[in-house]
Amino acid sequence: MAERESMEYDVVVVGGGPAGLATAIRLKQLAVERDHDISVCVLEKGSELGAHILSGAVVDPRALTELIPDWKEKGAPLDTPVTEDKFLFLTQTGSRSTPNWLLPECFQNHGNYIVRLGNLVQWLGQQAESLGVDVFPGFAAVEVLYNESGAVRGVATGDMGVARDGTPTANYQPGMELHARYTVFAEGSRGQLGRQLIERYKLDDGRDPQSYAIGIKELWEVDPAQSQPGLVVHTSGWPLDSDTYGGSFLYHLSGNLVAVGLVVGLDYANPWLSPFEEFQRYKTHPAIRTTFEGGKRIAYGARSLTAGGLLSLPKLTFPGGVMVGCEAGFLNASRIKGSHAAMKSGMMAAEAAFHALVTDRSLDELTAYPQAFQQSWLHEELNKSRNFKQWFKKGRTVGTLMTGIEQWLLKGNIPWTIHRTKPDHACLQPAAECARIEYPKPDGKLTFDRLSSVFISNTNHEEDEPVHLTLKDPSVPVQVNLAKYGGPEARYCPAGVYEFVKADTGEDRLQINAQNCVHCKTCDIKDPTQNIVWVAPQGGEGPVYNGM
Repeated sequence: MAERESMEYDVVVVGGGPAGLATAIRLKQLAVERDHDISVCVLEKGSELGAHILSGAVVDPRALTELIPDWKEKGAPLDTPVTEDKFLFLTQTGSRSTPNWLLPECFQNHGNYIVRLGNLVQWLGQQAESLGVDVFPGFAAVEVLYNESGAVRGVATGDMGVARDGTPTANYQPGMELHARYTVFAEGSRGQLGRQLIERYKLDDGRDPQSYAIGIKELWEVDPAQSQPGLVVHTSGWPLDSDTYGGSFLYHLSGNLVAVGLVVGLDYANPWLSPFEEFQRYKTHPAIRTTFEGGKRIAYGARSLTAGGLLSLPKLTFPGGVMVGCEAGFLNASRIKGSHAAMKSGMMAAEAAFHALVTDRSLDELTAYPQAFQQSWLHEELNKSRNFKQWFKKGRTVGTLMTGIEQWLLKGNIPWTIHRTKPDHACLQPAAECARIEYPKPDGKLTFDRLSSVFISNTNHEEDEPVHLTLKDPSVPVQVNLAKYGGPEARYCPAGVYEFVKADTGEDRLQINAQNCVHCKTCDIKDPTQNIVWVAPQGGEGPVYNGM
């Protein structure tokens, strides 16, 4: 095989989401302000910027306004201001609305915007390129490069044109090494390289175990009579039981579009639970279904969320690099918002990196970044909600009551801290000890199956390529997961990747339909034995979300 070529940059950013692009933009802004030329590139594994971006999303414009004060004049796609908030507690047949005066500040969205985050990311990419950032979509960073002293000196992209057995095809192209004085990791939730860095540098020592959720989303074109641009609806309760963390969102955009989704905490206990099926069931609720009757589903996707908050935030720096955005876990779960936090974290990292570059440093730790975070409004915001996920682990009633006390009564000035000790993958109970959940069959109008859903996510992977969902031990899925937990991977995957089928011998085996994968990373997080490892496929593959 051919040797890899290399390119040199001052800063390499891995990931073209809000955090990564904000980092690149701020670096170049500082370079212009200080008349100091620096080279910056952004690697994005999706086929184009925004292809793998999926979020609700209601965006707090605070960080964007700090980064690009004239974003309105420059045409940023924030054109649906929030006009009304509703919060509903659902039972199977009814709903109860919380009076707006009782809503904690974290559930109030005055001044925020309902957006299609993929469109905003594309716009941010245009701003970055106009400042001279090199943006490379379709290139997945798959390897961290280190120097002889153990500092990160860049990344390598994956080889292209490799057959399933690992041999090069006629289309083979070797990956490329990108060397940098500093490398910024902004892969999003459960990043492949970020996971390795946390383990190598023990960045999570002394922190609570990280906590995740899966968000499953659809975009609908609804009957104009049902469209209420600016309306934000959140729900808690049915279809999830009182011990399972989660809730829904329903956001009315302009153009008769409605974004709807369900977030389910991946610390759930019952292995028979299927987040995908719970979401389909949610849409049948009497308070919800009328929005979609007579409408058309036009997009689908799923993504994990890093939801542990401040107490699970790893150390942000290591020699030669930093982590920003959801890679580290800056999401504010209580506000159901992460984009503003991701952007702010990237801006602070950029300022630390720029100062280091102009003083001719490289490959050391950018300690000014976590110091700036400690003094920032973002730290203050996350500190106010530091107990949010922990309270809900004690059940919905306790979680709702204590969130109300902490956020509404105490205004986030909390004198106590609650810690978690158990990672999500350790929370599943044996299948024999849990009640089976029987889900209704989809009707093809309001509720759907996985395969038709994956179809409209525009997901594509080459058939003859190495499988990017790897097993440390191929015997574990049947001998442990199926035997003890009833094969939960067939239910927690929202894309039909994992199936238990009968071999010719009559024995069970796990079939991995990797071509269906929407890159949500749920399997990497929730697998009870941590036997499944998600790695990036060839660059450009996966879903192509249309402004999700």
